[in-house]
Amino acid sequence: MNWDIVIGLETHVELATRSKIFCGCSTTFGAPPNSLCCPVCLGLPGSLPVLNEAAVELALKAALALNCTVTPISRFDRKNYFYPDLPKAYQISQLYAPLARDGYVELPGGKRVGIHEMHLEEDAGKLHHREDRTAIDYNRCGIPLIEIVTAPDFSNGDEAAAYLEQLRSILQYLGVSDCRMEQGSLRCDVNLSVRPAGSDELGTRTELKNLGSLRAVRLACQYEAQRQIAILESGGQVRCQTCRWDEDTRRTVPMRDKEQVGDYRYFPDPDLPPLVIGDQQLDRLRREQPELAHEKRRRYARDWQLGDYDCATLTTHPALAAFFEQVVALGAPPKQAANWIMGQVLRRLSADDLGVEEIPMPARALADLIALVSNGTINRNTAVEVFDAVFTGGDPAEYVRTHHLEQTGDVEQVTAIVEDVLAQNPQSVTDWLAGKEKAVGFLMGQAMRALGGKAPPALVNEIVRQLLERKKSS
Repeated sequence: MNWDIVIGLETHVELATRSKIFCGCSTTFGAPPNSLCCPVCLGLPGSLPVLNEAAVELALKAALALNCTVTPISRFDRKNYFYPDLPKAYQISQLYAPLARDGYVELPGGKRVGIHEMHLEEDAGKLHHREDRTAIDYNRCGIPLIEIVTAPDFSNGDEAAAYLEQLRSILQYLGVSDCRMEQGSLRCDVNLSVRPAGSDELGTRTELKNLGSLRAVRLACQYEAQRQIAILESGGQVRCQTCRWDEDTRRTVPMRDKEQVGDYRYFPDPDLPPLVIGDQQLDRLRREQPELAHEKRRRYARDWQLGDYDCATLTTHPALAAFFEQVVALGAPPKQAANWIMGQVLRRLSADDLGVEEIPMPARALADLIALVSNGTINRNTAVEVFDAVFTGGDPAEYVRTHHLEQTGDVEQVTAIVEDVLAQNPQSVTDWLAGKEKAVGFLMGQAMRALGGKAPPALVNEIVRQLLERKKSS
């Protein structure tokens, strides 16, 4: 029997605010455990929540970019459950009137993925499981989140991963979140079921948690689909469960039966008034929306004639696109700037274990280095040496002067060195005279080495050939 796989995603995104959603505690990542807590986020008696306006603004930016309809009057509800990472024994969320509904994300191939709803909520704490005990860090309690729930529009893990890549790009360009999956600021749960091919009836779904990377999403979807198909083909029934993804064994592991909405006993939060969103606020946010990655790709191709690969690479992160545009604005030809960034800049970032938002080299330094190559002051090979020397600080022109790396255009000097190279390599000269053209490449390399790379390759090549022709005619 053939089977259809049906997948929907629930994505939790930490908003890039400086303080938590209902209190003034810092949202700094990596602080000592339980050092960023107060009576509000710990749910101590007498404490009252106050909504963070910045969190609402960021959530609205996301809603508009995801083509959602914003709810004019949304409300907060209490989701009640007992678990050690939730000190209040309830989570403030939105069930009955979420912030936004009915949006979509368009994937690079043109497919539209429906957004069922997007709501605001607070994060829970984090459990650290050890061999003999579990430690709890409440710093994450109260971090503002948006939960984005898609329609069941995916048919495999590759589509789900492509959606997450597109979503991450949109949110990063908006400044809504840094979306670092390794730090938990972008977390994804997968709801997956299978059904006979062509059927309109959804099968029993399982929820997959602990997916810490796009690779994990792909692998977990593939494994879970095959697991459910095997159960059904053997005559069994799939249980509605919450499962975790085990990265070591690459298997989904059942945790508990899946909860239903009624199990959480939702009710309106009595301490928070309705959230009213006006048209003027939405109009302002629409006007302030920045140019997104897909819009930049179109502009780079149209205005600067860059290829698809260049456009895609340069827009993978807003910080990389901003750096590229700064270099071009300082006078570097777009194609040359793109080549240097995609080649040398990304190489050094990888070698130095830096993110693209941590480029230490000023845009002015790279633009000046490109100019030194363009005007013939140094050649490309020397420029790479200079680049590595000034990547973490320094002026390229000053480095070239200090280390005497300027190219020489002195024809007499170059001719004298080339003559010496030909005299030291008579066999290569004989080979060229016998018609072996590759001998020129060897002689050219020897001449450039003797010149210390300080002569234009075109000039050296011209002089090598002139002297060889003289020998041929003599």
